[in-house]
Amino acid sequence: MELGMIGLGKMGAYMTERLLKGGHQVVVYDRSAGPVQAAASLGATPSDSMEDLVAKLTSPRAVWVMVPAGAPAESVINGLADILAPEDTVIDGGNSNYKDSMRRASMLSEQGINFVDVGTSGGIWGLSEGYSMMVGGDKAVVNRLRPLFETLAPGPDKGWGHVGPSGTGHFVKMVHNGVEYALMQSYAEGFEILKAKDVFDLDLHQIAEIWRYGSVVRSWLLDLTAAALREDQDLSDIRGWVADSGEGRWTVAEAVDLDVPAPVITLSLLMRFVSRQDQSYAAKLLAALRNQFGGHAVLKESGHDE
Repeated sequence: MELGMIGLGKMGAYMTERLLKGGHQVVVYDRSAGPVQAAASLGATPSDSMEDLVAKLTSPRAVWVMVPAGAPAESVINGLADILAPEDTVIDGGNSNYKDSMRRASMLSEQGINFVDVGTSGGIWGLSEGYSMMVGGDKAVVNRLRPLFETLAPGPDKGWGHVGPSGTGHFVKMVHNGVEYALMQSYAEGFEILKAKDVFDLDLHQIAEIWRYGSVVRSWLLDLTAAALREDQDLSDIRGWVADSGEGRWTVAEAVDLDVPAPVITLSLLMRFVSRQDQSYAAKLLAALRNQFGGHAVLKESGHDE
């Protein structure tokens, strides 16, 4: 099957490579020439603009967009709206907000252009392991694109599925990432408790390896935990600063809008905020209050107790 791929960051480049290995024809475009040349060396057809990419595809065209959510995705999809024809399809495989995907689907449909939103998980391991894909859009359009999803997924009949109309793919992926936040936070807290028990001198990598097999908490995230602990259990070269890419916030906001209690996901998001504070003003105030009402010692910036 023929496909256009716009955006050759790690995910886009690996997806392109997996598609090429699966026998698909892929026309690629990226703002940077290097990734385009790298994809071309694997068998992709290079293009030097979105217009050039569209011209090299056979109608009805399918163009997969793998660029960051927000303004970049908006710019690319609006640009495609100006140059694609009726019956062509835009696929957004990034982490766009599902409300943006619903709006874009409506906008494109006015021009007869199809829109499919694909919540994609798998990261840098997707090339070898396959990608998990939550697909939203018209069922007939999704069925026409089935060969692409079957190639990108871990297997033709597993790891992907059509979950509903436009917007649902990115909605399900949003909640997926909220769950991911909570799972990661749970592993992090558990291993911190283990590490804090100095008297036992526990081998954290060994414990992670034990848990990986037969345990009810085994998972791919635990596999990655074991890999991270293998070389350096103290993680001495890593700063404890954790970013969030937006989906966790959107999940929490949606839970509030729907009156659904989601305390664990919410707290896991807030803990990421805590990780970015070198000095918490709230913690300073708590220490000051304990000193005020109970005369409890406070630790000054100099490091001395008072």
